[in-house]
Amino acid sequence: MEKIRFQFADSEDSAEFFVLEQTRINGANYILVTDSEEDGAEALILKDLSEDGEQEALYEIVEEENELEAISKVFSEMLEDIDLTL
Repeated sequence: MEKIRFQFADSEDSAEFFVLEQTRINGANYILVTDSEEDGAEALILKDLSEDGEQEALYEIVEEENELEAISKVFSEMLEDIDLTL
């Protein structure tokens, strides 16, 4: 599983996440990440807000209920062995 470091835009702080899966829907890129490889770990769906061709990606946590539900269904189908609970 790939591990990537995210730098917070408003501070010097950063966090590392494991990327479980990625997808592109309606022209937007999404990644499913977790903070641990352990069972029962917290997962987040992040949306890439950067423009095509930009060197650095800008990710935002998906919080809008309808978008979160739709994207989580896609990831659930992609990862049949993982239970995604909203």
